[in-house]
Amino acid sequence: MELKLIKGIDKAHEILDRADPLDLSALPESVAARTRELFGEDVTPEQSVVRMLKEVRTEGDAAVRRYAKLLDGAELESLIVEPKEMQQALDGISKELRESLELAAQRVTDFHQAVMPRSWVDLEKGLGEMVRPLEIVGLYAPGGTAAYPSTVLMTAIPARVAGVSRVIMATPRRGKEPLNPAVLAAAKISGVDTVYQVGGVPAIGAMAYGTESVPKVDKICGPGNVFVAYAKKLVQGQVDIDGIFGPTETIVIADDSANAGFCAADLIAQAEHDPMATAILVTDSESLIRRVEQELDGQLDKQERREVAENALKNQGRVVLVDSINQAIKLGNTLAPEHMCLMVKDPWAWAGQVHNAGGLFLGQFSPEVMGDYIAGPSHVMPTGGTARFGSALSVHQFLRTMPVVGLSPQDFSDLGPAAVHIAHAEGLGAHAGAIEVRLNSLAE
Repeated sequence: MELKLIKGIDKAHEILDRADPLDLSALPESVAARTRELFGEDVTPEQSVVRMLKEVRTEGDAAVRRYAKLLDGAELESLIVEPKEMQQALDGISKELRESLELAAQRVTDFHQAVMPRSWVDLEKGLGEMVRPLEIVGLYAPGGTAAYPSTVLMTAIPARVAGVSRVIMATPRRGKEPLNPAVLAAAKISGVDTVYQVGGVPAIGAMAYGTESVPKVDKICGPGNVFVAYAKKLVQGQVDIDGIFGPTETIVIADDSANAGFCAADLIAQAEHDPMATAILVTDSESLIRRVEQELDGQLDKQERREVAENALKNQGRVVLVDSINQAIKLGNTLAPEHMCLMVKDPWAWAGQVHNAGGLFLGQFSPEVMGDYIAGPSHVMPTGGTARFGSALSVHQFLRTMPVVGLSPQDFSDLGPAAVHIAHAEGLGAHAGAIEVRLNSLAE
């Protein structure tokens, strides 16, 4: 398979033309038609999200149940998944899958315990910082073909390690079908307290505003379709969110030493996620390009999701030929991708030059897919260039910090006069007075 070739770093910047992950106007007409059908009137996708959120906020459980039937064909007596159903799901999955999920859970736990920040106090200076977890977090786990137990691990476990008191999860029930057992098993392994069998925009609204059954949370995390992403954007401010995520993306930076089969496999793995996924090879080796394209042909024939992967590679796949690996990394820093993979000689020697990436994967045996499942860091990473200012989900996103000031009388005497001068310069006499009254009392 021949990927679209771009020669030179300057021309490569065309890759920056990314789609807006919240552009509901770009949805296929079939989706807009379905929206009009559901509401029985000419409602745009944007208006449908606003309406659903408003109705959930004002009507609570009644609106959630109504939309569960309308959107998913599920008639729900209770929004809560019984704990025994979660236990049955865990008991019902294969021994191999259970052990694999438990191993992944341990790796994720170990990583986040290692990066957990601690409170500190300097008694001599009268300063410190207290680290406190959020009280309640809501996770969203999509249903259907996008049901990923790994994402449950990657969102719930960092929250648990951070010390969040209560972790809930929402996932849609489709009609009378059972919930995805692997997702429920992952929730059980991860320590999720309660699972609610609701999905889509109503689930986001329920967690953001609270209903009779669903508690209002402090933060909502987890992936979803464009409607879910738009709903998260609208409720931001009522609650915190982990981010607005677009299609997944990987840049593989490789030199002539790279294994072409590995490179091709990584590009295909990224492409099979979504027809809008982006998979880019950046290299200084024309020989590697030819070898990778040959590998793509052979490997695509064996893929269950060949059509999805081929569409993604044809539409968003690129190969960029640059003069050097140094140039390749400069391009990667400009693009700030979700995943950056260095398949070069001595990748650790180049790692220090990488500044903008959601996650960095070094060497032939650290593929991004290991990060998806079992390496340890959360696979929830910034997309669409937002790695310039965003970070992968971790314990830090489930924590708040409170600075602490506890000055001694001597410290106050030493620092107070300077504070008085600054207060007067800002025209805030009462501020200065609150300091001076204390200075005077110490002078008596």
